[in-house]
Amino acid sequence: MEKQEIYSELHSIRNLMERSAKFISLSGLSGIMAGVYALIGAAIAWYMVYGQNNYMDFQEHFVDQNGLLWNLFYLALAVLILSIGTGILLTLRKAGKTNQKVWNPISKKLLFSMLVPLLTGGCLILILFFRGYYGVIAPTCLIFYGLALVGASNYTFEDVKWLGLMELFLGIFAALLPGYGLFFWTIGFGLLHIIYGTIMHFKYDK
Repeated sequence: MEKQEIYSELHSIRNLMERSAKFISLSGLSGIMAGVYALIGAAIAWYMVYGQNNYMDFQEHFVDQNGLLWNLFYLALAVLILSIGTGILLTLRKAGKTNQKVWNPISKKLLFSMLVPLLTGGCLILILFFRGYYGVIAPTCLIFYGLALVGASNYTFEDVKWLGLMELFLGIFAALLPGYGLFFWTIGFGLLHIIYGTIMHFKYDK
């Protein structure tokens, strides 16, 4: 009994230390939902760009057809807003269940470590967008998102780091095949998010 009590005390101390040093209110369900939104968005984008054609090569003549470029931009923006909104709502819900404050020194550091690469990448993506370098936008999204996740992992679950590294690897590989941006975008923001979210949900969401 004494050993069990000691182990129980050590476990409680460890939990308290993790709560004070890490932001643990991230919800695995938010990752799953972000992946679902990305898959739906990718399916819509596929139909918008390729229609009934069964090929994936990058086609320059599609870019400005009937405002397609801006429609794709708005679609990506909608997916981003839905993902962020759902993430915030589910994080608030999980924080309420665990009696955690969402806005605290750790969450501020987490947010800052993510915003620097995300805002930098966002500015670069807009430059690429308006200058017509469409073939490298998807790899750029994946690379800067991966950098943001790796930086954020210092202040939350270590699993986030592995997702970030996979996004980085996928982005670099996608840069070698610019004609398949939508394919890599679907894997990175869709499938990987769903896999990551599922693992996080069963591992940490209780």
